[in-house]
Amino acid sequence: MHIRKLLAKMDRPNGLYPNYLNPRTGRWGQHHTSVGGLGDSFYEYLLKAWLMSDKTDTEARKTYDDAIEAIERHLIRKSNGGLTFIGEWKNGHLERKMGHLTCFAGGMFALGADGSPDDKAGHYLQLGAEIAHTCHESYDRTVLKLGPEAFKFDSGLEAVAVRQNEKYYILRPEVIETYWYMWRFTHDPKYRQWGWEAAQLGFVRIKHGN
Repeated sequence: MHIRKLLAKMDRPNGLYPNYLNPRTGRWGQHHTSVGGLGDSFYEYLLKAWLMSDKTDTEARKTYDDAIEAIERHLIRKSNGGLTFIGEWKNGHLERKMGHLTCFAGGMFALGADGSPDDKAGHYLQLGAEIAHTCHESYDRTVLKLGPEAFKFDSGLEAVAVRQNEKYYILRPEVIETYWYMWRFTHDPKYRQWGWEAAQLGFVRIKHGN
């Protein structure tokens, strides 16, 4: 609770929460904001703290809602090909790259639709579906049909890894997590199918890999 009150008093660039906070000075470090690595759990646990309190922790919910509003305004974009993605904010500029870790956000948006302000439940459920679709595309556009660690939306390339050190797959759960949430909230069978495809491909790689 104390850290929340501290964060509430701090100026935030564009309303965003940078990933780094200096423990000695109590000030922001590098102005790098990500919904993926280093930042993901902050948003996820704000929402889950509200849910675990039987929706009485209004401070957690308001902090979550304010953060998501800033994320929508500054980090979420739609590619030329119509894919919704969540970029990273670095030193005042948006990097059009999305990490596999960020794919958990599709499920988070769906989970947070209930209780969202101004009757935006449908909007956030749709946003969750769009993120799920983008993350599925990141899998489907690889040779092995298993998603890369990070993928870009630049220079005509969409939802594909560019650097060699971003093409690996290490059984991260975030995409499957979003499929699960979307299935529970919509019962659209495609999410079960997408999850089963990934499970089969992962098993084949383990069974026949080196």
